[in-house]
Amino acid sequence: MEHKDPYIGKMLDNRYEILERIGTGGMAIVYKAKCHRLNRLVAVKILKSDLAQDEDFRRRFNAESQAVAQLSHPNIVSVYDVSKGGDIEYIVMELIDGITLKQYMEKRGQLNWRESLHFITQIMRGLSHAHSRGIIHRDIKPHNILVLRDGSIKVADFGIARLTSSQATLTQEAIGSVHYISPEQAKGSHIDGRSDLYSVGVMLYEMLTGRLPFEGETPVLIAIQHINSIPIQPRELNPDIPVGLEAITMKAMAPNPNQRYASAQDMLDAVTEFQKNPDAVPSDTIRIDNIEEPTRVIPVPGAREPEQQQPVSDDTGVLYDGDDEYYDEEGERTERIKLFGGRVKLPPIAVAVAAILIFVVGIVIFLFNFIRGAIFAPAKEYTVPNLLGYTLEELEKDPSILGDFTIEVGETVFNEEYEKDQICEQTPEADEKVKDGKSTITVTISGGTEELKMIDVTGWELERALKKLEEDMKLKVVTEEEYSSTTEEGYIISYTPQKDTELEEGDEVTLVVSKGKENQKVAVGNYVDLSLEQVKAQLELQGLKANVKEYHSDTYAAGKVMWQSIEKGTMVDPGTTIDLQVSLGPEATQPPVTNPPVVTTDAPVKKTITVDLSDYSGTIDLKVTLGSTTVFDGKWNADEKGDFSREVTQSPGTTKRVTIEINGERVESYDLEF
Repeated sequence: MEHKDPYIGKMLDNRYEILERIGTGGMAIVYKAKCHRLNRLVAVKILKSDLAQDEDFRRRFNAESQAVAQLSHPNIVSVYDVSKGGDIEYIVMELIDGITLKQYMEKRGQLNWRESLHFITQIMRGLSHAHSRGIIHRDIKPHNILVLRDGSIKVADFGIARLTSSQATLTQEAIGSVHYISPEQAKGSHIDGRSDLYSVGVMLYEMLTGRLPFEGETPVLIAIQHINSIPIQPRELNPDIPVGLEAITMKAMAPNPNQRYASAQDMLDAVTEFQKNPDAVPSDTIRIDNIEEPTRVIPVPGAREPEQQQPVSDDTGVLYDGDDEYYDEEGERTERIKLFGGRVKLPPIAVAVAAILIFVVGIVIFLFNFIRGAIFAPAKEYTVPNLLGYTLEELEKDPSILGDFTIEVGETVFNEEYEKDQICEQTPEADEKVKDGKSTITVTISGGTEELKMIDVTGWELERALKKLEEDMKLKVVTEEEYSSTTEEGYIISYTPQKDTELEEGDEVTLVVSKGKENQKVAVGNYVDLSLEQVKAQLELQGLKANVKEYHSDTYAAGKVMWQSIEKGTMVDPGTTIDLQVSLGPEATQPPVTNPPVVTTDAPVKKTITVDLSDYSGTIDLKVTLGSTTVFDGKWNADEKGDFSREVTQSPGTTKRVTIEINGERVESYDLEF
């Protein structure tokens, strides 16, 4: 029986309506949702209930997510909001229409080097931006890289690995993550941005060769290879790879972090230089089989550590000086391997057998020690020291304060209780008892008392600006919209007051938001008194359309435009239809009478019909009749022409009824004597 997802249809914080589930990960479930505030679709990642019960994890989840939310780069999935509705912890992100790089590679197989370079360049841009703001990804892999329909790249899940790392052992890691793990991560050592570069190198290796550098049946076996093994050079698998690109790949994958690029920007610069000249060979080319760090030997339980070896000469007369390459007396290269601290010269077949033996023995010893420690080692408890009020400099000068613990610096926040640069929060809290292996304290640094000043939000997305100004700074925000040819729709063009203006909570700030590029509009001309043929030709040139209606008129000659629905000078979109009234000329006269006309010597009498239009404005429908004769029937602009006035003639002694209709209603009727 299928169980209904409890979140489907739920409204989070009276804002995000959960529509459907779109993915599930180790720590969260991802849903498609609608933001009712900005009327757009978003992705909502909800923390799984078992993790949500861990208060420590929830605090770190919120802090890490808040930090990632400050990232703003076209190659990073945007985090819009971090909040909670009741007992629900969630992150709101942009909804991406695309697939993962892993899915892309599974469909395409081995990528050509130009396509690989296209992807890796964008990944490095995103990482460089994040690293410059002190945020390490920690779980770079194709599964966390999204490929959009236009071929652009977005890196997802920044900082999440920091949270999951303390929730699982290596054996519980997903195979997908371990394939890309750096040696220092596998060993549980301190990591920095160079760990992300190693993972990027593995991804680049996979894209160029169509295979991973290391494979194994279990995560542990794969991790051991990252620490101790040497991958095949990419050009041995695919000779079409340029030498320079192979060099970049292997330098990024150097087991020793000091041999990798110093920063993401340095690697991006190297990639950029390669793009300029793909045939060039970098001067700092590195082969990772020539690393300075010696092969690590896992000791046998209870075995005595080998004594320090001095350079010696073996029976061939070859002096060993600590390198992994040797040359005999005839100048022939001889390979040697390390075996529990000693050196043995072996023939090629023996070398291979010995290598396999060492690898198997190493795995056995590693697993033995791991299992023995997990089962028999007593769980040691440590008391968390109180770090509140200390500065990082003070902790550095006096290591005894930390004792067996290390610290991880989190965010900086304004705090009225603690002075600037002092630790104002710590996780775990002081005097808590923690088990062996949980010796890291995450600290929050005080930024001192907050001075509320206007910040520069130019180029920010509106939702991000509203969250910062309204929710965080407690300001009142007024928005205005303008068209912009340079700023994308929904992003801030300008703001008032200016940056660094001192403010108080509740003060009003104005944001000018881009409506995107304005459509090319055209100005309506004055078509009245022009012939219909002239007007049609003019409208066609402007890309406008005409809807023509014809009426009799004593004022306008036949074929002349009497009225237009859109006034002169109005800016309209191309394709707009304008209503036109065109004259048919005067109405036909009464047919001649059969009786002979009465001859009179009296001249016709002239009278003027006047209609007072002072109570009307704009264009009205006006009809004036004299007896059965229509004096005027059409549109009349009271603002431009004022009162209506027409001269009429009749025979002396004649009385005619004048009728006036405005907008279809009779407003006046009287007899006019001649």
